[in-house]
Amino acid sequence: MFRFAAVVRMAESAKGWAEKARRLEDSGFDALLVPDHLTGPRFAPVAALTAAACATTRLKVGTLVFANDYRHPAVLAKEATTLDVLSDGRLEFGLGTGWMASDYDRAGLTLDPPGVRMARLTEAIQVMKGLWRGGPFSFDGEHYRLDCLEQEPVPIQRPGPRLMLGGGGPRMLRLAAREADIVNLTMRVKPDGSGPDTSDGGLDAFRRKVEIVRTEAATRGRQVELGTSILQIGPAQEKASWSAAAPAAQTDTPQVLTGDTAKICDDLRRWREELGLTYFVLHLEAHLDAFAPVVAALAGEN
Repeated sequence: MFRFAAVVRMAESAKGWAEKARRLEDSGFDALLVPDHLTGPRFAPVAALTAAACATTRLKVGTLVFANDYRHPAVLAKEATTLDVLSDGRLEFGLGTGWMASDYDRAGLTLDPPGVRMARLTEAIQVMKGLWRGGPFSFDGEHYRLDCLEQEPVPIQRPGPRLMLGGGGPRMLRLAAREADIVNLTMRVKPDGSGPDTSDGGLDAFRRKVEIVRTEAATRGRQVELGTSILQIGPAQEKASWSAAAPAAQTDTPQVLTGDTAKICDDLRRWREELGLTYFVLHLEAHLDAFAPVVAALAGEN
């Protein structure tokens, strides 16, 4: 079944933010997602998602994605549980390592090598899942240690909020296949955090990512929802925070859509048939008017 979400970054007021959330809900979108960066014009995730949940009744709220490096997983687990309870179980919990060098540099944080950040993320997922199960939880890892920590309440969603991991590198994709409910496929980022690695673009690379997830999930008897972010519809209208270079590198992939509503609908059906993609996230608000008719036509279609 097709699902659609949109990334929304900020508004001029509480009223404006609520109106954006209700517009997505009324247009058939399944979720409103916010990014998690320390720089640039965007709201902080937890407060923004709480406000969006309070302004709607059906719309899921979530992140694309929380940066693990910015918060201890016990703190983030507690925030996520609170969001899940206050939204009546509508939290979609997106998580990543953290990657943008400018965030780290300007906040005085250390951007560790990718392997270290991946190891830390892997442990963080275990910590959060353990805390969400309820009861005292202990953990003794390289990066995190907990001693009989018990958090209340527990999430409404059991055994915890739906977890979304996004990325393009093989290690992240295999981790996502093992641990996530949703995988958001995109290009990998450069190790130095300067932006996407455009050498990882193109349809062949995208197909390889799908195969990595499918193979790893199959070996563990798991099913995951496959999705991707739509970076551009037609000519570029707005510079993406992800990088203006990304759409050019992904022209022949499901991340760039062209043509009228009928053609885009046909293309999305084709990507669903060929690659198993069912969850599409609109990355830029500038494309909302162009994409809304597609959502109206396809949302919920099997």
